[in-house]
Amino acid sequence: MSENAAQKPFPVSWDQFHRDARALAWRLNGAGPFRALVAVTRGGLVPAAIVARELGLRVIDTLCVASYEHTTQTEMRVLKGLSETVTRLGGDNGEGLLIVDDLVDTGRTARIIRETAPKAHIAAVYAKPMGKPLVDTFITEVSQDTWIFFPWDTGLSFQPPIRENGA
Repeated sequence: MSENAAQKPFPVSWDQFHRDARALAWRLNGAGPFRALVAVTRGGLVPAAIVARELGLRVIDTLCVASYEHTTQTEMRVLKGLSETVTRLGGDNGEGLLIVDDLVDTGRTARIIRETAPKAHIAAVYAKPMGKPLVDTFITEVSQDTWIFFPWDTGLSFQPPIRENGA
């Protein structure tokens, strides 16, 4: 999304994000068994750590993808693929791998994951309508025109009332 596009702000506190990530772990608890967890960086690192702790997963890898420069969506770049160890654990199709991200937005990242590991279980804390069909598990759906302000991207500051924002 570009900075100029009309966005509905959705600020998420650390407490709320932690609760939502634990809810994701609770929902995933019966979905396994999982042999390894893969965090989609960078946004998936925090929920992946919480999910890994809650599910007792010790084999953790990263899939490093760049698709945003601050608030502008850019060309998708895979900066680091799955490690050889995790690829072996998931076999040719990724079965038994749990892939965790903070948000599925347009689905571009999820499509790359499906090409790499078609049978991996993809989970996100938040999902937008365009990306929702590509994930197996999520906690909260938000509208496509919502911009989520994650706690690691924000500081504490005054927020004017919604009506004063022109929303």
